[in-house]
This record gives sequence, C-alpha cells and structure tokens, in this order.
Amino acid sequence: MTIFKEIVDEEFMTVSEAKDVLADIEAERALDEEREMPYELARAIEHVNRFAVLDAEESVELAEELLELEKVDAATAYKITDLLPEDRDELRSVFAQERYSLSGDELDEILDIVVKYA
Repeated sequence: MTIFKEIVDEEFMTVSEAKDVLADIEAERALDEEREMPYELARAIEHVNRFAVLDAEESVELAEELLELEKVDAATAYKITDLLPEDRDELRSVFAQERYSLSGDELDEILDIVVKYA
C-alpha cells in the first residue's frame, strides 16, 4: 500500500533563513532534555551552520533584488543567494539547466548585485 502526501504550500527559503528556523527548533528541543535530537535534524543544523554566509535578512534582500531582474526566477534567485557566485563561470553553472543563456553583461549585472552582499 502506497501512501501519498499532498503538498499544501511551498515557498523558497535561503540557507540563512533555514538556519534561523532550525536554531529556534534546536532551542525548543534543548528545553526537553529527555528527547534526543533526531539524526536528520542534527545534520540539517550542522549543514546550515556551515554554509549560511549572510544573515537571514540580508539573504532575503539579495534574493528580492535578484528577482527584479528579467531573467532571474525565484528558484534561481534563491540558489544564487545561497551560493554567492564570485565569477561568471560559477554563475553560468547556476543557469546551466535553463533553456537560455545569459550575455556577459547580464551575468555582470547579477554579479554586481551579489558583490554588494558578499
């Protein structure tokens, strides 16, 4: 018997935002000393602590600024925000799966925005 779960809502979140959410969960669980932290939760907390570079507010601002650009959709904006690419090659890898490619000027425009936050 296969059980399916319905996705009720979905929204993008940066690693920095996830770090804040997981910190709250970790704090709540710390109050209940009898409950051991699940392995997956511990690994998720370890991951966000390692890879979150910006604070949550800055990461949201960066993603919103990137969304103002014509060729940047939400998924790509959040991916760029999490990765903070430093050059055109790194940025091109983010767009590798897209059906279009960006010009050098478009890539530079995105990198100029990223540099303000990195």
